[in-house]
Amino acid sequence: MSEQRRVLVVMAHPDDVDFWAGGTVATWVDAGVAVTYALVTGGDAGGFDPAAPRDDVADQRREEQRRAAATLGVTDVRFFEGFRDGQVVADDALIRSVCRVIRQVRPHRVLAQSPTRAWHDIRLSHPDHLAVGEAVARAVYPFARNPFAFPELAAEGLAAFEVRELWLQGDPEPNHTVDVTAVWARREAALFEHVSQHPDQERARERLRQEAAAVAVKAGLGPGRYAEEFRVIPIPA
Repeated sequence: MSEQRRVLVVMAHPDDVDFWAGGTVATWVDAGVAVTYALVTGGDAGGFDPAAPRDDVADQRREEQRRAAATLGVTDVRFFEGFRDGQVVADDALIRSVCRVIRQVRPHRVLAQSPTRAWHDIRLSHPDHLAVGEAVARAVYPFARNPFAFPELAAEGLAAFEVRELWLQGDPEPNHTVDVTAVWARREAALFEHVSQHPDQERARERLRQEAAAVAVKAGLGPGRYAEEFRVIPIPA
């Protein structure tokens, strides 16, 4: 499969992609695109049960992410090692890990969280999201494409690779909208595989629909539609 038919999604926590981009992922999969997920943490600081051991929470959340991914047709789900929920920084270790998975997957497009704080909706700008977005931006340009960056990756047999598009979710200045109405049922089903994160599914469902409907109206798609929005950045050769 050519790199034009591969997408890499890099997110801070299990469920991040399903909250804001699950419908878009479903449309890519339906179009024949191979999608890989790379999750930086296991989400051990999440959930709502104070009695749950944190390592158990991470294991549960990883399994929830695998099930959610399968609901959308994604079977390649990878988890980084050594990064803890709530403690992520855009350091060399994280940039190297992102470069490694980019060189392994060799995607035309990378989807990540925005490194720009969104004051209009602070939920989008969890510190881990900002750190992962910054690390992905640095990895996409210039490090993943630079054969002299992180020589240890070349020693692993991972050649430099040029990503052509960077998609950012949660950016305060989106410039691209995806109509996800046709895949909405799958998008909801994927999100609610994350049972450890939703003590009130009906409330979350209503909020999700309202937000996606508002994005659709803003984009001129009209009432009764659902949409997701992104900032899309072409990467010059």
